Amino acid sequence: MLELMDAQTKPSAPRLPRFERHVQPCLAELLGTALFIFTGCLAVLEEPGGTGRLQPALAHGLALAATVAVLGDISGGHFNPAVSLAVWLLGGLHVTLLIPYWLCQLCGGVIGAGLAKAVAPSERFSNASGGAPGGPTAREQLPAVLGAEIVLSSFLLLVVCMGAVNGSTRTPLAPLCIGLTVTAAILAGGGVSGACMNPARAFGPALVANCWNYHWVYWVGPMLAALLVGGLVRLLLGDRATRLLLK
Repeated sequence: MLELMDAQTKPSAPRLPRFERHVQPCLAELLGTALFIFTGCLAVLEEPGGTGRLQPALAHGLALAATVAVLGDISGGHFNPAVSLAVWLLGGLHVTLLIPYWLCQLCGGVIGAGLAKAVAPSERFSNASGGAPGGPTAREQLPAVLGAEIVLSSFLLLVVCMGAVNGSTRTPLAPLCIGLTVTAAILAGGGVSGACMNPARAFGPALVANCWNYHWVYWVGPMLAALLVGGLVRLLLGDRATRLLLK
């Protein structure tokens, strides 16, 4: 009875202002995506100097880890439409923010690619297609490229969902784990599909450089992976608060 009275008299947490609930998270997604994609594109445009895929892999992974660490408490640190979809499926993002997040991430991708174009030599920018992922050059390569994008994106999304969203497995090391996953995926799958794993990362350079060859692969692969991982965590791997079955 005392516990019930305490619960009734205990003041509820103050509701955040509209700016902090809606505007600030979208601004964080816009800024974080722009910085991440600017760094990633610039690493691809620079001369590797014998480092091969190591330079873009480290640049993408470190930039993502840093932006998630500093902006994650504001917006969740998605910077990827597929991540937002998976987090929404797990109940970690309100449905009213899903479309605004996607729009901010795509705009951030365009801004990041545009900044990379502004500071990089024009010849290098055009030769590298603006830093767009190196996709298939023939229709026969489509199954391998699409399959790689689905598997690599699933790996990344599983780390995000289990390391940053699921209550029982959430860890303060999530930003580092996410960055390392991106680095490993680029090192392993960069030669197969470009290891994009992010529609915003593909859209920004494609729009700025006007390079749309098989662009749809970099939407279908990560978004399918988001549905797969979201369903897997919701049904089987999530904790009791997240899991829908076998509670």
